[in-house]
Amino acid sequence: MLLRGIISTPLPSLHLKKTNRNVCVSAQTTSINKFSISDQELESRGFILRRTISDLNLDHLNSVFVAVGFPRRDPEKIRLALEHTSSLLWIEYKKTQKPVAFARATGDDVFNAIVWDVVVDPSFQGIGLGKAVMERLIEELLAKGIYNIALYSEPRVLGFYRPLGFVADPDGIRGMVYSRKNIYKKS
Repeated sequence: MLLRGIISTPLPSLHLKKTNRNVCVSAQTTSINKFSISDQELESRGFILRRTISDLNLDHLNSVFVAVGFPRRDPEKIRLALEHTSSLLWIEYKKTQKPVAFARATGDDVFNAIVWDVVVDPSFQGIGLGKAVMERLIEELLAKGIYNIALYSEPRVLGFYRPLGFVADPDGIRGMVYSRKNIYKKS
């Protein structure tokens, strides 16, 4: 299911300024309690928030993908995909030095972004790590001025994304997916 992020009210961390005929959006540099779990609280619980792939073990990430039901992927293809990713966040558990939560977005870095591969290791689900990576990923995209944020979701986890501002597309646009098997069907 295709979902789009919609901001119905301005976020408290954004300020609107009128200049002639345009409206400029600027992010406020300081914000109190803008995330459900602060970076400091994550750290005190034994987690490290990361934003680059430099310390990310792709075999460990692949294990998290498989644990949540994604197919096992070729690590070199994962690396290539991550090198072409605009924004990514992951959480490392200090004790094991392994990723336990992950999310990334691709897009044109101007107007549109699509969120991919949101996963939390099943052993760490239910403690707010998925929400922590998604809140920060959304903030990063909004700070770039990207307001058309889409994602594909399994129906069973739609409830996770709704409180983060995602809704079924309000414009009634329905996503489509290219499928080779449909090409070969006979009429």
